[in-house]
Amino acid sequence: MTAFLSLLALTAAAMTPLEETFDRMYRHDFPGALTVVQGYIARQPSDPLGHTVKASAHLFAELARLRILESEFFKSDEKIASQAKAVPDAAVRGLLFESLESARAIARKQLESKPSDTNALFALCLSAGIETDYLALIEKKQIRSLRHARESQTWAVKLLAVDPAFHDAYLTTGLSEYLLGSVPFFVRWFLKFEQTEGSKEAAVRNLEKVAASGRYLKPFAQVLLAIVHLREKRPAEAQKLLAGLAAAYPENPLFRRELEKLKRAYQ
Repeated sequence: MTAFLSLLALTAAAMTPLEETFDRMYRHDFPGALTVVQGYIARQPSDPLGHTVKASAHLFAELARLRILESEFFKSDEKIASQAKAVPDAAVRGLLFESLESARAIARKQLESKPSDTNALFALCLSAGIETDYLALIEKKQIRSLRHARESQTWAVKLLAVDPAFHDAYLTTGLSEYLLGSVPFFVRWFLKFEQTEGSKEAAVRNLEKVAASGRYLKPFAQVLLAIVHLREKRPAEAQKLLAGLAAAYPENPLFRRELEKLKRAYQ
């Protein structure tokens, strides 16, 4: 075994199964991620977060297959709106929503006896976020997705009220701030997100918390920050983030490809 593979093995051994699942996703190893999380669910079927993370693995795989997480797609609202509807894998869709249903049923039952259960709260927050992304980015049902975006924000607010140091929850609050801050005032007046003002500066601060200290969503927050920087005409900041991601996850072609695009565009 090479030194590099030995280092990877040691790193994986130090991770929890759910941390390893996310790590494999960021390394573009979706079959490996699903194998790890399915093994975890078999051992811990009553942990709602396991089912949520399984749904996340299916979502990441679809986003990668459909090449949705690419900077050009997110540079402007017009480009997002003009994209033709993606063609989702029906089998993957079924598995994703089945996992979300299991996660929600388990988490809500656990909250009945322990309303401050941070693991259950995070499972519900993340589940709503996954459904938001699937509906908005893959099925192009942006209006319908807003209900789930608000639901994710509500769970994030409840979670952070219990544990303000639960950094991954700030990804949801950051996205909510950026979403609300990116729409016209008359639209914003109709959109109601709990404890959200529509501040792009607050959005960046919240995403930076996850990008610095997130347990599961740190790299994803860095991707989102890079997208925000590109949309806000700050290519140097986006390039720095993508360079770090490409170095940390050399197996992921998305990070390398987007970094090269930026270098060519702004050299």
